[in-house]
Amino acid sequence: MSGTLNKVMLIGHLGDEVKMHYFEGGGCVGRFPLATNETYVSKQTNERVTNTDWHNIVVRNKAAEICEKYLTKGDKVYVEGRIKNRKWQDDAGNERYSTEIQVSDFTFLNTKRDPEAAPGAAPAKQQANPMAEKPAAPKPVSSDDDLPF
Repeated sequence: MSGTLNKVMLIGHLGDEVKMHYFEGGGCVGRFPLATNETYVSKQTNERVTNTDWHNIVVRNKAAEICEKYLTKGDKVYVEGRIKNRKWQDDAGNERYSTEIQVSDFTFLNTKRDPEAAPGAAPAKQQANPMAEKPAAPKPVSSDDDLPF
């Protein structure tokens, strides 16, 4: 295989609100931290240990506007994209580095505005049409139905 691949898939929780930055040309960028967890049992202490990794997520243009509108801190989201390393100089002239996930696709797994995410809320399918959930009347049995197929 002669090609290369730079692909990231993460499922995690937003650590903060989506921060937007708008450009003069009409484009925009949204940024937010995403937390992913790893949990295991320590062999030495037999205790459950959870490690959290933080990822810098970057979404652009229409995707950024959608994320800003529907996502809030704590929401669970799936993001897919690529790793991008950036280098810049801070105000003191020091070189700084950051690693970001440039998002190409995302799926909201739950949001604060989602009725199923709220504690005690009825599932959406029960709110739609209660009459549709009633079982149909049984069909009359015919004497010709002796065959098992």
